[in-house]
Amino acid sequence: MGAVRDAKKAYRLLKKALRSRSAVQRVRRRLGDGEQHPLEHYKIAVYFADGAVNMYQMRQWYRPLAELAKKWPVVVLSRSATGAEKLLDEDAPPVAFVPTVRDLEQFIATQDIRIVLYVNQNTRNFQMFRYGRRWHVFINHGESDKMYMTTNQYKAYDYSFIAGQAARDRLTRTLWDFDVNRRTFEIGRPQADHYSGALPYTPDERTVVLYAPTWEGDRPSAYYGSIATHGEALVNALLATGRHRVIYRPHPRSGVVDHEYGAAHRRIIAAISVANSADAGAQHVYDDGPELGWQLAAADVAVVDISAMVYDRLAVGKPLMITRPVDDRASVDTNGYLSDCEWLTAESAHDIVAEVERVHADEAAIARLRMWVQHYFGDTTPGVATAKFHAAVEQLMQKWDAWQAHEMGAVRPDEDDDDEEADEDD
Repeated sequence: MGAVRDAKKAYRLLKKALRSRSAVQRVRRRLGDGEQHPLEHYKIAVYFADGAVNMYQMRQWYRPLAELAKKWPVVVLSRSATGAEKLLDEDAPPVAFVPTVRDLEQFIATQDIRIVLYVNQNTRNFQMFRYGRRWHVFINHGESDKMYMTTNQYKAYDYSFIAGQAARDRLTRTLWDFDVNRRTFEIGRPQADHYSGALPYTPDERTVVLYAPTWEGDRPSAYYGSIATHGEALVNALLATGRHRVIYRPHPRSGVVDHEYGAAHRRIIAAISVANSADAGAQHVYDDGPELGWQLAAADVAVVDISAMVYDRLAVGKPLMITRPVDDRASVDTNGYLSDCEWLTAESAHDIVAEVERVHADEAAIARLRMWVQHYFGDTTPGVATAKFHAAVEQLMQKWDAWQAHEMGAVRPDEDDDDEEADEDD
């Protein structure tokens, strides 16, 4: 049995290696046929060491980076062939494929990169940290109250761009000897200024409800998924009214662990199809596309599981409900928004129509929501977060100039006028 198991493992590894080699060759051919990167052109790099599976971490930054690139040219340093392929296929910034450290060194030597941005905590980020004389900045790929948001890895970066006061409080509470005020910049959520995608329906008087559940989880502490406990009841109730439009956007891994969860997921899709066939004007949506944005902005009310979708929707500042996990073993952080959110229990899922009407019109619920939006993201007026993002980059560019001047023999950047006056008095 051991020999058979080892042979199967070796076969899987060989297939993986062959797929990777093939992907590398395809990327090199595509980049070789395209326009070469101009020398000394890029000022900002986004370091992305992941493959296609984690592209959602990059996609949400495409448009904010495109806006930033109007002043500071941006390039993505892609270390994985499958990731590079996706970047080339999609609306990403220019891509430099640098699978080896030597490739990375050679490309950096041809550019004037002053800021390196990181969207995740991939262990290969460490290979980029070796390059000094530039700022290494963690920008993350979302806002939440997960442990990931307070990892000690924040200390590895020169600076971090955070969403707002909630992140500041979280880091202050958790990290020892970390100067949050000096090493972080609050930028809100600039992605929310660029939510994109054409509506797949014609807007009318119907109340639009987004149901965006996560997958079932692979361990008890992460049993947040609601498709099998809440989903069928709430979707069927909304489909039956003739006054609501459902946008169903499940996690792509839904049903990979629990067969019943997958079966419930398929029944919801079938129910949406039947409802659309019965009423062509209903235009309910089963959304499994790669683009995330229009769903969050278009929905009058959103129902989501405990996941990053909570905070993606919160940044929009419009009503939402969170499904309460049925399994008591699911870990629920009650220090932040989840301590005061609008919970939807499995029992109340049957009354979803009344619940939607309540959160849509309840002034007290709306006031609480506004308070939490301010706490997590600050001012969500369109354009404000983008302005903060650009201002943070501008400040780091000025710091870079100051240190560059110091290397040429000028005064150290951290020496201020007060110190000079004190010296003169002495």
